[in-house]
Amino acid sequence: MERKSFDRKSMKTRLVTTFIVTSIIPILLVNIISYYNTSELVRENVESMIRANLQQTKVTLDVWLDSYTDILFQVYTDDYIVELVDKINAGEDIANNRKLLRKTLRGLFYTKDHVKSISIITDSGELIFYDQLTASTTNLSWMESIPYSQEELYRKISSDNKTHLLTTGEEVGVGSNSCYLFHIGHRIIDYRDVKKQCGIVMVSIDESLLKEICSSTTEGGVNFIVDGKGYIVSCFDEDRIGKPLYSEYATEKEKKSACKNMVKESGILGNGELSVYTIYDEEIGWMVVRVTNQEELVLNLHKQQKLLVVVTVASLVIVLVLIISQIRGMTNSIKKVVKTMRIAGKGNLDAKVEPDKRRPTEIDIIAEEFNSTMDKLKVSTEKQKNAEIKALEAQINPHFLYNTLDTINWMAIDKDEYDISNNITALASILRYGITNSNGVVKIREEVEWLKQYIFLQQSRIKNTFECNINIEPELMEKPIHKLLLQPFIENAILHGFEGVNRKHILNVELCQKDNFIYIKIEDNGCGMPEDKVWEINNGIFGKAESKRHIGMENAITRIGMYYGESAKVEIESEIDKGTRVNIWIPLS
Repeated sequence: MERKSFDRKSMKTRLVTTFIVTSIIPILLVNIISYYNTSELVRENVESMIRANLQQTKVTLDVWLDSYTDILFQVYTDDYIVELVDKINAGEDIANNRKLLRKTLRGLFYTKDHVKSISIITDSGELIFYDQLTASTTNLSWMESIPYSQEELYRKISSDNKTHLLTTGEEVGVGSNSCYLFHIGHRIIDYRDVKKQCGIVMVSIDESLLKEICSSTTEGGVNFIVDGKGYIVSCFDEDRIGKPLYSEYATEKEKKSACKNMVKESGILGNGELSVYTIYDEEIGWMVVRVTNQEELVLNLHKQQKLLVVVTVASLVIVLVLIISQIRGMTNSIKKVVKTMRIAGKGNLDAKVEPDKRRPTEIDIIAEEFNSTMDKLKVSTEKQKNAEIKALEAQINPHFLYNTLDTINWMAIDKDEYDISNNITALASILRYGITNSNGVVKIREEVEWLKQYIFLQQSRIKNTFECNINIEPELMEKPIHKLLLQPFIENAILHGFEGVNRKHILNVELCQKDNFIYIKIEDNGCGMPEDKVWEINNGIFGKAESKRHIGMENAITRIGMYYGESAKVEIESEIDKGTRVNIWIPLS
């Protein structure tokens, strides 16, 4: 009892475990994989957007610098400026030419915002400029902020025909008029003699331009610019402008670490996880840097994960509760059915499973079938009891018959009527063989011996009016066969086949092995059967009144089908006035 109770609980456990394994675990795995895939996708999208923003910043920077290079181009290619510089280099009316040159520079000054100074250094060493940061005509505001002397600057710029970009130096100006400047320069070109050294021109630009370019995409991070030697060109922290951030020979890892540490020290992005992205502008030799704080992104992803987990767990709990409820209802229904079955198993045939609307349809069908089976079993049991009573009553008749035949047999012997004695002995043997386990399996040898006695009685009854030949392969004698299968066919031949036939009556019975079958042939030379009757018998049609004479054959054919299944076969061949042949195939197995 305890074992069965354990099995029922085990079924519940298995069903719940199966649900967990097939539903909960896969859903959790899918959610986890989905979360990490989403996280990676978000990170990749963020990185892609950051790199796109960096690229946009670089493009904007190049466009703006190109626009200021146009001012520079207007100065170093202007014939009038070249003429004035040549005169100054030649020492002609230097004061007046300086004045004219400065006036010309002032005219170009306001063509572009953020320009703070335009300066010319002649080949003779004269410095002419227009400087917005100072009213002086002799002291240039930014010259002291760069790491070059006037002579060194001249040599650097005049050495080639390239546009030179000078990194932002120290702060210049005083008070509210102070700022940081970066500079672009080019040698002045006289197209009448391009190799002639005339001088150089420098355009000084307020670093606030770079800051505006960098600040255009600062949401969630900061941008700044570093030159090729590691000096900061533009930065969110003005105190760091013009100062070195890392060595010129630093590795990429060291560069990113230095950028991250600078932003972390400033505290502008908090204490979260920082990521560094860079893009190098080969045209100007500067690197645009973006440092972002991934903490907000990570927090948002964690919030999404928590929400997903909460929703998933809540859904699964609800589903699990429903599943357990359904399983409990189902197992309770099964328990009720099993309980009723146990009551029936103890002999109470009145046990019935009570109707229950809450019971699952499948279990309800089982209950209904059980109730129906119990009803049938009850009826069958009653019939069986009646049959057993009748059988007990009928047992008197065979014993009485055997005793009576035995008495008659001895009376015949006393009268020396040995033919009568032989017939009585054969009849008793036939009756005993047929009544005892009539559906049993015997050896072919036993069945054939019984058939010989049956044929002997038939010959005695009708005065030996037919001849019977029985041929059997010796190998088949010990093979098994069901009792009383062949007698109906033989009886049909004797009683109906020879009826109205004047020639000698011959009955042949043959048993042999063909492949995996026992082949049985029962053949007579009697009156035969009409073609339609043969067709009916071969097709199992026996219901018609005129076919009642073949009821024995019908029973025999039906029994062969029941015993041996579809692999067995019975086939009738017959012709009017020529006789009938019955062909039977029984599987050896």
